[in-house]
Amino acid sequence: MAGPRSPAEGCSCRNTDCLERPLRRLFQGLGRCVAACPWPFVLVPLLLSGGLGAGFVFLPQRQADDIEGQFTPTWGPAKAERDFVRRYFPTNDSERFSAPRLPTEGTYAAFIAVAREEGSVLDSAARRDLQQLDEAVRGGGRYEELCARSGDTCAHPCPEALLPLLLGDAGADAALGNLTFPVSNGSFLGAALGGVRTGAGGRVLSARALKLVYYLQEDGPAAAESRRWLEDFLQEVPSHLAALKNIEVTYFTSLSRQQEFEGNAKSVIPLFSITYFLTVTFSIVSCLRLSCIRNNVWLTCCGVVSAGLAVLSSFGLMLFCGVPFVVTVGNAPFLILGVGVDDMFIMIASWEQSSRKKEKSNVKSRLAETYAEAALSVTITTLTDVLAFFIGTWTAFPSVRSFCLYTGTAFVFCYIYTLTFFGAIIVLNHKREQGNRHWLTCMPVGVGKGQAEKSCLYNACCIGSCSGESSQTESEHPMSVFFKKYYGPFFTNKWVKVLVVLLYGVYLGGSIYGCIQIREGIDLRNLASDDSYIIPYYDDDDKYFSAYGPRVMVVITESVDYWNETVRLGIENCTENLEGISYIDKNLSESWLTVYTDLAKSALININNKTLFLKNLTVLFQVVPIFERDINKTQDRIEASRFFIQTVNVTSAVDEKNLLSQLRETAKQCSIPLMVYHPAFIYYDQYLVIVQNTIQNVAVAAGAMLVVSLLLIPSPLCCLWVTFAIASVIVGVAGFMTFWNINLDCISMINLVICIGFSVDFSAHISYAFVTSGESLANERAIEALSLLGYPVLQGAVSTILGVAVLAAAKTYIFRTFFKIMFLVILFGALHGLVFIPVFLTFFGNLGRSPHNTKTKKLEHRFRNDKDCP
Repeated sequence: MAGPRSPAEGCSCRNTDCLERPLRRLFQGLGRCVAACPWPFVLVPLLLSGGLGAGFVFLPQRQADDIEGQFTPTWGPAKAERDFVRRYFPTNDSERFSAPRLPTEGTYAAFIAVAREEGSVLDSAARRDLQQLDEAVRGGGRYEELCARSGDTCAHPCPEALLPLLLGDAGADAALGNLTFPVSNGSFLGAALGGVRTGAGGRVLSARALKLVYYLQEDGPAAAESRRWLEDFLQEVPSHLAALKNIEVTYFTSLSRQQEFEGNAKSVIPLFSITYFLTVTFSIVSCLRLSCIRNNVWLTCCGVVSAGLAVLSSFGLMLFCGVPFVVTVGNAPFLILGVGVDDMFIMIASWEQSSRKKEKSNVKSRLAETYAEAALSVTITTLTDVLAFFIGTWTAFPSVRSFCLYTGTAFVFCYIYTLTFFGAIIVLNHKREQGNRHWLTCMPVGVGKGQAEKSCLYNACCIGSCSGESSQTESEHPMSVFFKKYYGPFFTNKWVKVLVVLLYGVYLGGSIYGCIQIREGIDLRNLASDDSYIIPYYDDDDKYFSAYGPRVMVVITESVDYWNETVRLGIENCTENLEGISYIDKNLSESWLTVYTDLAKSALININNKTLFLKNLTVLFQVVPIFERDINKTQDRIEASRFFIQTVNVTSAVDEKNLLSQLRETAKQCSIPLMVYHPAFIYYDQYLVIVQNTIQNVAVAAGAMLVVSLLLIPSPLCCLWVTFAIASVIVGVAGFMTFWNINLDCISMINLVICIGFSVDFSAHISYAFVTSGESLANERAIEALSLLGYPVLQGAVSTILGVAVLAAAKTYIFRTFFKIMFLVILFGALHGLVFIPVFLTFFGNLGRSPHNTKTKKLEHRFRNDKDCP
């Protein structure tokens, strides 16, 4: 509606002009410079990419595939707790090894043997196979030299009560017949015997599975040899297992998870070539013309090459700078390729738009106009994406930090090369067209007498097109006609609007429900490929040994007066509080102080005096020698000590999170300085920061996107809808992750940050085209916005999905998850841009409409995210 502008509106426009006008002039100047001398803008990016690409020689040194280092929080509390345990309770696995007392997982090879045909591993036939398996492990004598030792013998692969299974003694049947579960003759069997069926008094009747763990030395010079033994073991063990008839065996080693993880990046390399082929094919088909002169085949191919150069340059630069290269970075080229092609479509579309303006006849003017129209659009999308990635580096997870650094830098290079390398290619391609040269052979093409009457196919391949090349003016693209005549009117029908509102209600309700049900944390099995040998091991472990969880170390971290009865009572109360947690079985706790106190009462030993307490510890060590490893004692004080509690029913990520938080909270409330620790807590720590880090990164990135939108898009209403789209898409992606079995972990966190940039891409230009439309009715303005941007949005969505589509065929969780979330991001982003936002905008009528639209067409061209290639 005509009329004077409000003060706020005028202020908004003036502020925007102050930023927009200099940018337009800058881009116009760059366009003229490129058009005047294109070859330097072609050669310099090529040379720069070659020089920076030399950084790939550092790739072997920069590869950081350490699972703990990349997928656990940098400053996780458990890492400090592990350092404390190492300092006060040093290990010596060549003389006094104890698996529960290790500060790490240890160096080991493990088997899970399951009896065939619903049998029992306690049966004689199964025992013979177990003995054969044990002999295979010990064969050659190398294991005996490298095994972790307790005294003069190798640490047993199973509790002592189960040794008759492996030794084949004459009295094995009687010994096994007297087993009780979960404790038998002082041996805890819960972690070694699975699928147990018991009778009266807990006597074991049968057991489906047995876990054997062969520990090797990891301290001192034997560590390297132990690693080589495990590598040889992984090569040889399949042949040993094939000979076993009565048991099915799955296996795992302390190297397995890391080795399988390192192989993930190699498995995805062949997929990149498929992606390149699909992207090139889509680009060619999308911009194909029935003209041997005006065909854009080489132009689109060079656009794809431009994205490839960006990957080469950015990765090389990061490798030169020493940024760790982690497996998650392997996702980046797929994303960059899709986005780079998207920018290419914008440039081509703006170039074709300039051809319709007769006054823009020379190449300098045309490219200046192209840059003025396209560069701002590309700048908005690139700036939002780059900001999202660089903000994503503010995280506790190194794998996320590396991915965001590599990908954000690649987006910067992609932007630079689009405005230089690809712009110069446009100029060279235009010169070929001006010379009437064939797109493939570059030979001059002429129309001989009588040739014009031949078939369209002949004309398109040999002489130009069916209508010749007399006119440079382009007709409206068929897809634009479809959106204008059919799609737009359909979605502006009042009954269809009602259905769209209902559909959005269902979408939002499902998304919120999914967010409530979201699961946190990365499952370590997902770091291996689907066909890895460790997956069946994890399955058997979950099936037969999930009833009993980690055996947690409880450490008294300071020197306290253990001889003081009040202090001992405080420790006892703390222990009872820990044992009161639902995940703890109080009957399986192990405490040197409890045993010492009971021993003092029964033997009438005085422990209420400091001197006597410390002196009589030798009596305790004679009765239970292993307790000597639980006390860090100097001559006149105990610096630190520890005891153990047994967890149960820790079967899911929720249980792991609850266990860790309850244990730490209970220990914190204790009057005695306590610390709880287990090597698995290194990975459990992710639960403490994953949600906080995700919300922090998403919130900061969303705020940055809004600032960019307000500065570069001169419409408050448009920015309001950008905000709505960002929030709605993020909620949708986070919610539907749950329905697609994706956890909230450091891998999916990356993609949620990506959501923000793509939400802006799909929403900003649709809403801006609406508020700047010259039409008087809201429905007509929505139809016009869809006719201008419907096909470009659809085309951009398809190109990005093609960039990551092949990852759906990957055999690893990391790459499949990247595809799934990117698919959700693009799907929901396009759904908002093509369905929800156009319909919702019609409900607001002329609210926020710019009153002066004499420059409407110019504004439409300027802010079009137009990717069509007529």
